[in-house]
Amino acid sequence: MIRTPLRPLARILEARQKGENPDAIEKENLRIRHEQMRDKARSRAEGRLLVMAVMFFCAFGVVGARMGTLAASEPAEPRAQSTGASIIASRADIVDRQGRIMATNMETFSLYAHPQQMIDPIRAAAELVKIFPELNEERLRKDFTGKRKFMWVRKKLSPEQKQQVHDIGEPGLLFGPREMRLYPNGALASHILGGASFGREGVHSAEVIGTAGIEKYFDKELRDPAREGAPLELSIDLTIQAAAERVLLGGMKLLNAKGAASVLMDVHTGEVISIASLPDFDPNDRPRPLTEGEPSDSPLFNRAVQGVYELGSTFKVFASAQALELGLVNPNTIINTAPPMRVNGHSIGEFGNKNYGSLSVSDIIVKSSNRGTGKLALQIGKTRQQEFLKSLGFFEPVPLEIVEAPGGQPLLPPRWADISTVTISYGHGISTSPLHLAAGYAALANGGHYVQPTLLKQDGPRLGPRVMSERTAAQSVEMLRKVVTKGTASFGEVPGYYVGGKTGTADKPRARGGGYYKDKVINTFASVFPTNDPKYVLIVTLDEPVETSGKKPRRTAGWTAVPVAAEMIRRVAPLLGLRPEVETRHLTGIVNTSN
Repeated sequence: MIRTPLRPLARILEARQKGENPDAIEKENLRIRHEQMRDKARSRAEGRLLVMAVMFFCAFGVVGARMGTLAASEPAEPRAQSTGASIIASRADIVDRQGRIMATNMETFSLYAHPQQMIDPIRAAAELVKIFPELNEERLRKDFTGKRKFMWVRKKLSPEQKQQVHDIGEPGLLFGPREMRLYPNGALASHILGGASFGREGVHSAEVIGTAGIEKYFDKELRDPAREGAPLELSIDLTIQAAAERVLLGGMKLLNAKGAASVLMDVHTGEVISIASLPDFDPNDRPRPLTEGEPSDSPLFNRAVQGVYELGSTFKVFASAQALELGLVNPNTIINTAPPMRVNGHSIGEFGNKNYGSLSVSDIIVKSSNRGTGKLALQIGKTRQQEFLKSLGFFEPVPLEIVEAPGGQPLLPPRWADISTVTISYGHGISTSPLHLAAGYAALANGGHYVQPTLLKQDGPRLGPRVMSERTAAQSVEMLRKVVTKGTASFGEVPGYYVGGKTGTADKPRARGGGYYKDKVINTFASVFPTNDPKYVLIVTLDEPVETSGKKPRRTAGWTAVPVAAEMIRRVAPLLGLRPEVETRHLTGIVNTSN
């Protein structure tokens, strides 16, 4: 930039020649320069103010636009996030067939600590132990006074516990919001639900994942945001489940049984209306698995699904049904059941060393003859017997919608000889679960179709492949009815409901060393009701029951499992909407006087 001199020589010389004061020129030039500097500074200041004004305008414009957008949008809760992928804390409810809550979520808090921010860690440890007696005070002191910057104290707090911790007044004790899984019915249907726990965890959120039962089987679906909170509807009826568990528990205690199981199933849809296993547990406080002993000693063990047992004479009706289906016999065909009977060098006997002589096929089931059933099985042959039992699902685990179901793998003989054909016909030499038996009896009751058990609510019948003719199924149900009216299950009669069924008393195998116990049995009663229009199958199994009201202890299913099943039917049949059919009697001594 070229600057004009304050005292230009030419003008100074000219002023001196004219007699003017040269200093006036300098002052005038100085004034002009100052005015130029002020104008330049003013322009610069005005530019800066303009830029700032534009910036403030833009900032307030953005804020106003954002406020307008939020005001026009729908309210939504913010999603809790952690480092990396977001934690999906929500989980859909589980409801029974009537829409009643079986599993839901509850908002709660976790307790964590920042030891470096604590004012009095020693006091905090002592106060926490008063609130949570299970905590170790010495361990807390060590953690609180050490170098740790973060630690969990408790993963779940009740509202009362949260308030007590808050009252300690320690700024290093902090709360994190989270959801926990709640089972409002406690131990009811615990083996179905299984339980849930925390997966990935953050300070402000935790992932709830299924750990067992249907919670784990449908874990992905229950956590799927696309469901939009739609509950998972089960086939279970909570009222019937409660009644069944109460009766089963009473029977187990009365008969000094080690454990018990029951399955109630719709024969047309395959819906499991109730399934119980005792002893049970509270999924809100799920116990730890056993590390030693037998699996069935744990309350987590599901006897109805995982437990595979020799179910005894309940299998005899399958042998007679197959013989009828093949046209080898009819219900009135006479079979000689008198001793002796030997197969592969083994003697086949009857319960109590009885000799029934000649019996019709129908009476073989009513009297529960081992020899009679065995002779039917030999006529059928092992190949056809295997095919029939396989069609009824006895060779594979039942694909029920709980993660424990694959554990119910049936135990089959390694070598299926003639003796196996005979013993399996009356329920020995093959071990299956009560759920397998329920599916097998459902095929008899629904007219001859295999139906797969399910824990999901169905819209209507879902019959599978036909495994026997309708006529064979009807004849088999008629035999089961006779077992109750004049056979080994006389205690199973429930007035108005036409109960039919078959008892099964099987010696319990030794866990070690092979062989069987002489005084321990597995008792089962497999029932169908009402037999005049079959709708439901009920299986009741008791582990090591003994009835002691008489002079001698009685261990047969007729004295143990049958009365328990009868009481259960008496309780649940009205809840199922079944009206008792009252038999009308001829009235005598009444004369019509209208004429």
